[in-house]
Amino acid sequence: MADPTELLDLARRLALEASALQREALGRTRTGVATKSTLTDVVTATDRASERLIVDGLRSARPGDAILAEEGTIDAGTSGVRWIVDPLDGTTNFLYGVPAFGPAIAAEVDGEVVVGVVADTGRGELFEAVRGGGARLDGRPIGVGSTTDLATALVATGFGYDAGRRAAQGEVLRRVLPSVRDIRRFGAAAIDLCWVACGRFDAYYERGLAPWDLAAGGLIAREAGAVVGDARGGPASGEAVIAANGALFEPLRALLAAAGVDEG
Repeated sequence: MADPTELLDLARRLALEASALQREALGRTRTGVATKSTLTDVVTATDRASERLIVDGLRSARPGDAILAEEGTIDAGTSGVRWIVDPLDGTTNFLYGVPAFGPAIAAEVDGEVVVGVVADTGRGELFEAVRGGGARLDGRPIGVGSTTDLATALVATGFGYDAGRRAAQGEVLRRVLPSVRDIRRFGAAAIDLCWVACGRFDAYYERGLAPWDLAAGGLIAREAGAVVGDARGGPASGEAVIAANGALFEPLRALLAAAGVDEG
C-alpha cells in the first residue's frame, strides 16, 4: 500500500522544482510556442520541459506507477498508483507574464485521489492536501470562506478553447452574473480551485476540464471544506465542475443547471 505522506513529499518536491524552472523561463516565454486543439490553445517549450522534469522524477522515484500528463505522457503502471499531472496550468498566463500559473500534481491510489499539490509560481505559494488530512497553504491549514448568500459571492469561472463552447459559456455567464456579487476569470483552473480552498473565491464553476485540471485542485478544495460536484448532483467531471462551501453549493448548482452550464 502506497504511503500518502511519501507520495505528498514526492509531489511537493517535483512541483517546487517545476515551479523554479518556470520562474527561470519567464522573460523568454514567446519562444517555442505551438498550438494544440485551436489557435487559442497554446503549449510552450516550458510546458514540455516542466513535464519532462516531473515525469522523469516520478519514474525515477516510483518506476511502477502509472502517469497521465497533459503534454502526452501516458504510462500504464502496475502499482495501483497513478499520477495526474498538469505541468503548467495557466499556460496563456505564463506566456503573457500574468502571475497565475504553475504545476499541479495529483496521486491516485486505486482510482481515488489521495494527494494533491499545486504550486502558484507567480505568487510563490504552495497548496497541498492529503485525503482525510485537510488542506494547507505554505504549511498552514486553510479553509473555505463563510459567505452564505449567493448574491454576495465572488465566483470564479473559465472558458474553453473552442469558439462554439465559448459562445455557450458566455450565455451561461450572462445568466449567472446578475445573481452573484461578481465574476473573476484567471485562466488557471487548479489555482482557481485552490483559491476557493483558501477563501479568496467563494465559488468556482467551469465546463470542459481535463483530469489534470481537476485532480489536484479538486482534492485541495474538498479537504478545505468545499463541496465539489457537477450541475446534476453527481461528481465533478469534464461535463461540469462546481466548487463552493456547503451553504453556497446548492444555490449555485441550481442557478448553473438552469443556465445550461453542462449543455455548451
